[in-house]
Amino acid sequence: MSTLLVTHEDGLNHVTPDGHPERVARLEHLWPALEGKDVVRAEAPLAEDADLTLCHPQDYVTMIREAIPAQGFNQLDGDTWLSPGSYNCASRAVGGAMLAVDKVMAGEVGNAFVAMRPPGHHAETATPMGFCLFGTVAIAAKHALERHGLSRVAVVDFDVHHGNGSQDLLRGEARALFISSHQMPLWPGSGGAHETGDHDNVLNVPLAPGTAGQGFRQEYEGQVFPRLEEFRPELILISAGFDAHADDPLANLNLREDDFAWVTRRLCEIAAEQCKGRVVSSLEGGYDLRALAASGAVHLDELIRAAG
Repeated sequence: MSTLLVTHEDGLNHVTPDGHPERVARLEHLWPALEGKDVVRAEAPLAEDADLTLCHPQDYVTMIREAIPAQGFNQLDGDTWLSPGSYNCASRAVGGAMLAVDKVMAGEVGNAFVAMRPPGHHAETATPMGFCLFGTVAIAAKHALERHGLSRVAVVDFDVHHGNGSQDLLRGEARALFISSHQMPLWPGSGGAHETGDHDNVLNVPLAPGTAGQGFRQEYEGQVFPRLEEFRPELILISAGFDAHADDPLANLNLREDDFAWVTRRLCEIAAEQCKGRVVSSLEGGYDLRALAASGAVHLDELIRAAG
């Protein structure tokens, strides 16, 4: 089996103002680091409204579309900006994640990495925030449940920020387990261990500022992996944020590339035991360009190794 790598040139067309951390340069640095690897490549398709409304109301989708400026920028909140190419970029991130689910579920590939932007895990039901427009991974989870007939889909989010949007979109979905490890305290301020979802289907693992690889691994071995194995997922989705890296400018965790390789490897091992190796990973954060490229590369290496 092979690993699928999903990209599209539209990923470069969501432009943000100078100095914004979620910038075109993220993919300009990440994509070259993924070149030359033994993968199957695919271009991310545009998501349809019927896809986006698996998680968001139609009036929200329409609002985002109509807010796209003809030129320049439109600011949705203090962090989230739109440019003329933003809608197609975000739509392809969702479409790419759904395509990856389709290919993995069909057995055409063993697993997949969707290297697109903007991130999606902060977009709530009807609120864009934290650089995010649509709940990419949550939509992919609903797509797997509704259109592939799965009964149990797990989302594991190791971005340094709490995936408040994914939690909002999945907390009422008993067939989905959402797990987020994240620095606390840190924006957006949610993600306490007491937040467990409507069906005891949310596990939040707050990490203190300064936590390094050993502490991260202990929490995953002690909490995340046992809960995941108990759930017995038929598909594992990863929100792969690399901003928990020690060099990232937006937070204060101290992970290194080998920690991201380790967590990817362990998630793939659980997938091999539980769900025929089915893993679909989508890029979330990661704002130090060197660290993002290096971490994304080892993440993909572990997916390739697992697909075998």
